[in-house]
Amino acid sequence: MHLKTGKIHVPYADKITHFVFYSGFAFLGSLCLRERTRGNVPLGRATLMVLVTAICYGILIELLQYLFTTDRMAEMGDVLANSLGALTGIGLIRWLFSKEKPLKWKF
Repeated sequence: MHLKTGKIHVPYADKITHFVFYSGFAFLGSLCLRERTRGNVPLGRATLMVLVTAICYGILIELLQYLFTTDRMAEMGDVLANSLGALTGIGLIRWLFSKEKPLKWKF
């Protein structure tokens, strides 16, 4: 797939977009879940819940495209890009807020 923007052709731009958006989804989703639960859900559990949700959501969207649209294509590459993006976002959360730098919540 190529993104055509005038004379610039970016190969696999759609996969890069999926990856970036799912990285943000997982990163912000983990922070949001911790915030909404006032820190009562441990970070490890929160990231696992968000990771599973992101991957299942990505699969569901591709499945719905396959079953119910005629102008869009379901692609395993999109599922892979979504999943890798979610894993990257979770990895970033776990790296930023490791045991040396725990995520503190003040209420």
